[in-house]
Amino acid sequence: MTDRYAVIGNPIGHTKSPLIQGFFAEQTGQDMEYTAFEAPIGGFATRVDEFRRNGGLGLNITAPFKLDAFDYATELSERARLAGAVNAMKFSGDRVAAENFDGVGLTNDIQLNLKFPLKHRRVLLLGSGGAARGAILPFLKQQPAELIIVNRTISKAHELVERFSSYGTLSAVGYEALAGLGSFDVVVNATSASLRGELPPVPAESFASGCLAYELVYGKGLTPFLHVARDAGARQIADGVGMLVEQAAEAFEWWRGVRPATRPMIEKITVPLI
Repeated sequence: MTDRYAVIGNPIGHTKSPLIQGFFAEQTGQDMEYTAFEAPIGGFATRVDEFRRNGGLGLNITAPFKLDAFDYATELSERARLAGAVNAMKFSGDRVAAENFDGVGLTNDIQLNLKFPLKHRRVLLLGSGGAARGAILPFLKQQPAELIIVNRTISKAHELVERFSSYGTLSAVGYEALAGLGSFDVVVNATSASLRGELPPVPAESFASGCLAYELVYGKGLTPFLHVARDAGARQIADGVGMLVEQAAEAFEWWRGVRPATRPMIEKITVPLI
């Protein structure tokens, strides 16, 4: 019998997950199907229960249900627990194991695909929402020289510093303080500004000459954030397509026990940054 997996979200029509996971299944010879389905707001648990009754073995979770998935799980990984959000689950009887692969997908893309080691680098993380929370622990495990979280509401950034302080060196500031902090080797935009065609208030001097500027939003081309970074002298600019594929590969390996090659899919769905 073909094993069943899926992605759940609302809306879900934009998702590339079936394309990516279907490619991984074909590449690795796995007998599985992967579909997408939408749940109504407030109806996450009901739809997941139905999927499990019909033989579903695992799910990816996208917006706005990552917190619902956190509450639904019976077992949380360290990454999911600290992030407070879940983007992958697998089912075995009454057991619901939950993971958050967003951050490890991001670090894999930065270090393995873009060849930009994080160790001993100054890292600036813009935003303190779910995407940022998922990135912090994987970043700290790479031993950067410094990780600074910046957010409009500084209290939210301070909450993350308190949560992750035992895992490495990190601090929180507001955007108004960035001008006095010098330049960074890696600047990651984990805000939603680029979805609206807006620029987070990060000064050009935050981008070190030869730095990496990484935009978590993907498929939008040269966003205002990447445009400023390029003009400021960034050596590399990248959007989140690599992160998308790498986190999908992490989930696939967790479910199936085999690691797919990610480069062909990244090349297939990359939009030029122009």
